[in-house]
Amino acid sequence: MRLKISLLKEPKHQELVSCVGWTTAEELYSCSDDHQIVKWNLLTSEAVQVVKLPDDIYPIDFHWFPKSTGGKKQTQVESFVLTSSDGKFHLISKLGRVEKSVEAHCGAVLAGRWNYEGTALVTVGEDGQIKIWSKSGMLRSTLAQQGTPVYSVAWGPDSEKVLYTAGKQLVIKPLQPNAKISQWKAHDGLILKVDWNSVNDYILSAGEDCKYKVWDSYGRLLYSSQPHEHPITSVAWAPDGELFAVGSFHTLRLCDKTGWSYALEKPNTGSIFNIAWSIDGTQIAGACGNGQVVFAHVVEQRWEWKNFEVTLTKRRTMQVRNVLNDAVDLLEFRDRVIKASLNYGHLVVSTSLQCYVFSTKNWNTPLIFDLKEGTVSLILQAERHFLLVDAGGIHLYSYEGRLISSPKFPGMRTDILNAQTVSLSNDTVAVRDKADEKVVFLFETLTGKPLGDGKLISHKNEIMEIALDQRGLTSERKIAFIDKNRDLYITSVKRFGKEEKIIKLGTMVHTLAWSDTCNILCGLQDTRLTVWYYPNTVYVDRDILPKTLYERDASEFSRNPHIVCFVGNQVTIRRADGSLVHISISPYPAILHEYVSGSKWEEAVRLCRFVKEQTLWACLAAMAVAHKDMTTAEIAYASIGEIDKVQYINSIKDLPSKESKMAHILMFSGNIQEAETVLLQSGLIYQAIQININLYNWDRALDLAVKHKTHVDTVLAYRQKFLEAFAKKETNKRYLQYAEGLLFLFSITVVFVTYLPSTMDCTKHWSRCKIIR
Repeated sequence: MRLKISLLKEPKHQELVSCVGWTTAEELYSCSDDHQIVKWNLLTSEAVQVVKLPDDIYPIDFHWFPKSTGGKKQTQVESFVLTSSDGKFHLISKLGRVEKSVEAHCGAVLAGRWNYEGTALVTVGEDGQIKIWSKSGMLRSTLAQQGTPVYSVAWGPDSEKVLYTAGKQLVIKPLQPNAKISQWKAHDGLILKVDWNSVNDYILSAGEDCKYKVWDSYGRLLYSSQPHEHPITSVAWAPDGELFAVGSFHTLRLCDKTGWSYALEKPNTGSIFNIAWSIDGTQIAGACGNGQVVFAHVVEQRWEWKNFEVTLTKRRTMQVRNVLNDAVDLLEFRDRVIKASLNYGHLVVSTSLQCYVFSTKNWNTPLIFDLKEGTVSLILQAERHFLLVDAGGIHLYSYEGRLISSPKFPGMRTDILNAQTVSLSNDTVAVRDKADEKVVFLFETLTGKPLGDGKLISHKNEIMEIALDQRGLTSERKIAFIDKNRDLYITSVKRFGKEEKIIKLGTMVHTLAWSDTCNILCGLQDTRLTVWYYPNTVYVDRDILPKTLYERDASEFSRNPHIVCFVGNQVTIRRADGSLVHISISPYPAILHEYVSGSKWEEAVRLCRFVKEQTLWACLAAMAVAHKDMTTAEIAYASIGEIDKVQYINSIKDLPSKESKMAHILMFSGNIQEAETVLLQSGLIYQAIQININLYNWDRALDLAVKHKTHVDTVLAYRQKFLEAFAKKETNKRYLQYAEGLLFLFSITVVFVTYLPSTMDCTKHWSRCKIIR
């Protein structure tokens, strides 16, 4: 990936350009110390003066009113706020008319920013004050005041916090009066620029120490650059949070969100004081000290899948290369390419107006359909369909170009969705809620409606990343997620019964991915790469879960590596320096998954005997129990030395009824409640009671006996025997109550039998005794 730079031979401005901003992907405004506001049209390469400001107004910063609010449709950008050296900010229309000028600060107003909803404006100045204003320019509050100038400011993703500079320190100040303030030393020199991305929640800072740094929202340092030759004068995030740009003297750098550099350009611009990204995230504009406005287009992006490599060579041209036979195809588009995705045998490309769907079998005849909103911010693919996210919402399309559904939920903001907070499978769409990050919404792909009866996943901590598995039946669909504590959990998408089973798989997991060919999960766990060959083991037999894992040292990937994809048996990891590392795992677990999904148990056993790996046998044991094939399970458990479980499986096979076998298989998997339900529905009351007695679940055993009016004496007898074994006395009031009642009935029975006349036939009256008993 690199930047394609374009500069005019002669600058349009006579003095330094202080700020730039895009209205559309093809139109830009620039402000300069020559008091001119110039409009640039990239389609016609024209630059027209919009207005000449009064001579006493020297513009410092400006920001366009936000284009979209939440998931609502885009509205035309009609005005911007301009801050100036005379202590005022000015609300100016698109045509250049000054709507309002407001006295804001003593000294220059150094920065002004609208929040994401367009309901508030924050300004900072040389007087050290941070002020919040209404949409119409009325002062709401003075958020903070300090003794040094505030050079830059940014809103938090939820528009509830403000980030600003304080000398060498960064400060995050919530709008609530008594909320906690975060403050930390960020640079060794004065901090000149900050930016806070709403999608990835990362913070950028740049200063006179000639470094740029990446932070998370808790103030933890994620990346620190090497010192440059000159102070860093500008930084800016791309809208989707995947890239950022850095500007300095004669320097423009393109970086990944983790900090490492894609490209370094040295245009003849002087210092770049301000950087702005186009709305579609494909172009950069920079305000230069020599009066130039520098334009840069992001090109040479690459997408890989199996033996295909796709490269964006020009704005409207892609090159496809098949590495098996070195065949090359050129794909040309009518409009500029914005987003692309290559997976599952299809290349999906979105331009500013259309979407193209190519099959890897035929690159000549793409399927083309028009887009309603234009700027696509995210593309996700599954085997049967793909998902587009734009300002209008989430849209699911088939690979034939047919719109399938458009999932929605209250308060949905599509502008902050990314690949970590949205996941797609053949039957399910999962979206993490931004308003409450502990909640994940689940939707059916065919209808776009909430799954089942509107169920959602609710966790105790904030969820950072989600991923749906790709294979298997809808009823067995699983979702894995990482929470704020970096714990990895797994749960079923379709849950039955009252109990929500969210089970922890691992700790200190930084990134995860499911295989596209079978339900194998991999994650970078602390200093190890861990592969869960059969994650469903946690629901079947958690004791053997460690035996189903593959682990290897991951210290070679350095700090903060990231899993890019998991295709077949190959995991692709991007290191902190930007290099890609490909790791191959054993192909046998994937073959085992294929055999089991086709119920080919004999072939699965033969495979395990051929490979002779304990990991494979453990996976087969869990799979066999999950599919209720106890014969195969017995063989697999015997092979990994679990003799006690082999004996239990043998006892299950000897049970007389089908329902009893099913219940004990469920018990084997730890599903006690489900096993009890199966027995009760089959009328096997005594067995249901006996299960709870064997588990020492005394209260439940007594509840069942009393409810069904049978075997109360049996429960009491087992309880008494249990207490005698530990030399204990009964203290449970319910057991004492029922024991007294039983003793009373027993005494009545004895008396009744004792005083029967000797001439009477006792057998005739025995039924009465049983009734009393």
